[in-house]
Amino acid sequence: MNAIAKKELKSYFLSPIGYVFVGVVLLLFGYYFYQVIRIGSSSYVPEVYGTMFIWSMMFLPILTMRSFSDEMKNHTDQGLLTAPVGVGAIVFGKFLAAFLVFAITMGLSLIPVVIISFFSSSLGWGTVFGTVLGSLLYGAAMVSIGVFISSLTQSQIVAAIATFGVSILLLVINQMSGLVTNTFFSNLLSWISFDTRYQPFTKGIFNLSSIVFFLSVVAVFVFLTARKLESKRWG
Repeated sequence: MNAIAKKELKSYFLSPIGYVFVGVVLLLFGYYFYQVIRIGSSSYVPEVYGTMFIWSMMFLPILTMRSFSDEMKNHTDQGLLTAPVGVGAIVFGKFLAAFLVFAITMGLSLIPVVIISFFSSSLGWGTVFGTVLGSLLYGAAMVSIGVFISSLTQSQIVAAIATFGVSILLLVINQMSGLVTNTFFSNLLSWISFDTRYQPFTKGIFNLSSIVFFLSVVAVFVFLTARKLESKRWG
């Protein structure tokens, strides 16, 4: 698994994908932090992460679209599947590499926050760390979904668009629950809503049930991707 993760992580930065993702996301972070400095109030820092959360979820398909689609297109998946490594390790290695690129980006985004904290004593670190943790958990779930979708098609474009569509759906599904008149389905939509699970973190609340929910989503989609590869290996 470690070898797969290292190989994939290196491949992100041997191609433009990793640099484009990290560069564009940090550029947007820089723009919003510049606005905070212009306003002169550190109380807006959590709002930067709230805004960038949406942008980050929009850009995540760039990281996951090539996970397995590229392997299938170039017919290198057969060599991967015949390697003396379990399919679970292969899938988790690819998931971990994509997630680490996202996590590195979120970590680098904290540099301006640290600098701002030197000039402000009112910065709410609990809210900032809560929002970052929530974004990492939400991002991990989206990466696992994106990797699964990538295993279903040879086209990186199709994988990216499909993952983008799922990301949009998960962002607005909480709003859809308010439009449903049936109480059962309304509660069901609220329960599976990623946004509902994410919101407590933005208030600095470390919600255990939300953490378990996001980690469960990761486990489910890593498992489904592994089963998809397993069927291909034996097929």
